[in-house]
Amino acid sequence: MIPVLDVRGLAFAYPDGHQALFGVDLHVHRGERVALLGPNGAGKTTLVLHLNGILAAGRGSVAVSGLPVERANLQEVRRRVGVVFQDPDDQLFLGTVRQDVAFGPANLGVRGAELERRVMDALDRVGMADFADRPPHHLSFGQRRRVAVATVLAMEPEVLVLDEPSSNLDPASRRELADILRSLDVTLLMVTHDLPYALELCPRAVVLSEGVVVADRSTYDVLTDEALMSAHRLELPWGFDPRRIGSLPR
Repeated sequence: MIPVLDVRGLAFAYPDGHQALFGVDLHVHRGERVALLGPNGAGKTTLVLHLNGILAAGRGSVAVSGLPVERANLQEVRRRVGVVFQDPDDQLFLGTVRQDVAFGPANLGVRGAELERRVMDALDRVGMADFADRPPHHLSFGQRRRVAVATVLAMEPEVLVLDEPSSNLDPASRRELADILRSLDVTLLMVTHDLPYALELCPRAVVLSEGVVVADRSTYDVLTDEALMSAHRLELPWGFDPRRIGSLPR
């Protein structure tokens, strides 16, 4: 089976000479939910920016369902891989929620009834259909994050990549977003420092540290490996013990 995300030997250095990735391999199959963990500066954001061609590989390759991530394929790659950034205001810039969610598919040439269907379906999936005609800046932070997810879902992607989805959310908004993410029939790659959230939502975890993959196994196994956690500056919140929860049912 062809992986929906297939990263092989990916290396990348920024123009200032900083080497961010050193031969990363990552294979994610359709329907998987994977947490990408690691300390600040590990290369997580750099890796994510290669998945839809914002950055181009220095060495190695990236493919989405067999389609190479290269200049000639960028429009289709960016339809297949939707990235939800940490700050929803990076993705919400038009007058109404409806206009923001319509922006991506409209740029692909979707029009009329099909565009409206995509917009309302995406908003319904994140519980924001009743807010379609509201200005985004009138929404709460948690609501804006859900609309940002909808802007990506309207593109009907194969992969949803989320950068720190739980950051700055109150407990109720955090739980509501988790329920939404569990309900989506889409491959999920979640970059997060929120280790309980990773355990709750992602059966598999990949740990990136200093530009290389240092672990790729069940999230429970990663979070209960004290030597691995300590070596790569991963810390559980005070009082949170995965062993008390066990490996969560999926």
